[in-house]
Amino acid sequence: MLYILFGADDFSLREELKRIEEGLGEGELLASNITLFDGRQLRLGQLTDVCYAAPFLGFHRLVIVEGLLARVEASADDWLALKDAVAAMPPTTVLVLIDGQLKKNNPLLRELRPLATVKEFPLLRGAALRQWIEERVTREGGTISPQALRLLAALVGNNLWVLASEIEKLLLYASGQRIEEEDVKRVVSYAQEASVFTMVDALIEGRASTAARLLHQMLEEGATAPYLLVMITRQLRLLLQVKELVLSGVSPSATKGRLGLASEYSLTKALEQSKRYSMKRLEQVYKKLLETDLAIKTGMWKGELALDILIAELCGVP
Repeated sequence: MLYILFGADDFSLREELKRIEEGLGEGELLASNITLFDGRQLRLGQLTDVCYAAPFLGFHRLVIVEGLLARVEASADDWLALKDAVAAMPPTTVLVLIDGQLKKNNPLLRELRPLATVKEFPLLRGAALRQWIEERVTREGGTISPQALRLLAALVGNNLWVLASEIEKLLLYASGQRIEEEDVKRVVSYAQEASVFTMVDALIEGRASTAARLLHQMLEEGATAPYLLVMITRQLRLLLQVKELVLSGVSPSATKGRLGLASEYSLTKALEQSKRYSMKRLEQVYKKLLETDLAIKTGMWKGELALDILIAELCGVP
C-alpha cells in the first residue's frame, strides 16, 4: 500500500500520518516495524530491501520517506523504477512518501499517483481556516464565539501548530465556558504582539502618555520588562527590514516569505507602519532601543525604569 502526503500545511500532514499509523491497529507491535528514511540521501536499493522484508513479530511494516519527491523534482529518471517496485511490494508493507509543496508536474508523483492514495495539504486561509479553528475547538469539547474566532484567525494566521497550542491554552482558561474575544486578547501570545504594535506606534510618533500606559498595562498583565524590550526591538527590526524591501520594490507576498511571517496581521501592520515613518526615524528609535538593552544588561538601570526612561527620551519628555 502506498500513500503520498504533501503540501505546505505540515500540521495536517502529520495528523494524517498519525491516523495511518493508528489505522494499522498494532500499537506497540508496530514500533519495531517502522523505518524512517531521509529521501534526500536514499538509494532505491535501500528502500526496496526494507519494503520487501517481512514484518518482525507483527502484521505490517511501515516505511516513511521524507523529501524524496522534492529531490527528484527536476528529473526522476533513476527513480521511475519505484513504480514497479511498489507494485511488487508484499501486502504487509505500507509505504508513505512525505513532502512539502511540490510542482504540479513532479515526474515521480505523476508516475506513482495511479498506485497511491494521494493527499495534498495546502495552507488554510479565510473561511477554511476559521472552519478548522471551530472544528478543533469543538473536537476538544469547547465552544468559541464568532468574534473570538475571527480575532484568533487574524492574530495567529495559518500556522496550525501555533493555533492548536493557543486553542489548548484558551480552553483551559475558559474552564468550560465559551471562548470570548476578551479571552483571546488576554491569553493568546499574538495578542500581546498586537499591543506591542500599538506601543511601537506611540514610541515612534512621540506619544509619551499612550506609550507609558500600554507599557504599564502589559507589565500588570504579567509581561516582564526584558520580554517587552525584546518584543519592541524585534518589531523595530522588522519595520526596518520591511522598509528596505519596500524601497527595493519587493511585493508584499514576497516580503512575507523572505521575513518568515506566519500571520497576515503581522505583515499588514508592518507594511502599514513602515510606510508611515522615515528610515531615519526608524533607525533613530532602533539605536535607542539597543542602548537601553545595553544599560539593562550592564546593570545601569533596572528593566521597568529603563523602559520608562526610553519612553521619555524618545518622546522628548523632560
